[in-house]
Amino acid sequence: MQRVFTDNWGNIEYGEAWDAQEFLLKKNLDVKSLWFGKSEEEKDKSVDTTNYFLFCEHPHVYTLGKSGLMENLLLNDNRLKELGVSFYKTNRGGDITYHGPGQVVGYPILDLEKFFTDLGRYMRSLEEVIIRTIGAWGIKGERLQGEPGVWLDVGIKGKERKICAMGVRCSRWVTMHGFALNVNTNMQYFNYIVPCGIVDKGVTSMEQELGHKVDMEEVRSKISGHFEAVFGAEMVRQEIPTLV
Repeated sequence: MQRVFTDNWGNIEYGEAWDAQEFLLKKNLDVKSLWFGKSEEEKDKSVDTTNYFLFCEHPHVYTLGKSGLMENLLLNDNRLKELGVSFYKTNRGGDITYHGPGQVVGYPILDLEKFFTDLGRYMRSLEEVIIRTIGAWGIKGERLQGEPGVWLDVGIKGKERKICAMGVRCSRWVTMHGFALNVNTNMQYFNYIVPCGIVDKGVTSMEQELGHKVDMEEVRSKISGHFEAVFGAEMVRQEIPTLV
């Protein structure tokens, strides 16, 4: 069972969280560089990679994945400023999405060589964590072929809608970025983009599906428990600084 250190960074500006993730990823890559070309017997056992799982929320921000298209952002710079929304081009996979208050964002920084070296399986496992989580509120999450994330009413044309977006980066089997689950999210902000570059499907939130707000801390707790079960991990609370 792998130990995963977890912390809730609260409401944090997207760029600050990104920089902190990059710092933690680099720490793990530096360890792997020390190991490169060495046998198990030659490796310094006192030095090891560390797994993290960071929760947070972000102020209003649109982020564009490395394969995304700028035309999927439907606002110009002036309108972004008027709405108080930041914009970032990122190094994660996927297209454009929105982050904001009322959304549970999760950033697992994992050494997949300690779990399984299969990025597709990693994405399906993350989806499974969210599917089990929202299932506790009676919401049936599903996968949509070719579209990462968790969806509702898959197979009912015109009704498919995404409740959780996912986009990751993986370097030498160390992950970063992750998922954004719409809990009590203001869905109006999705009207200013083509979410994930998909024009014929919608987006939704737990609040929108249930008709009432949901306790964010309870959602985070459920995610942690299901992450432990799906990944065979032990979540350990630890303060993880964001200032790097």
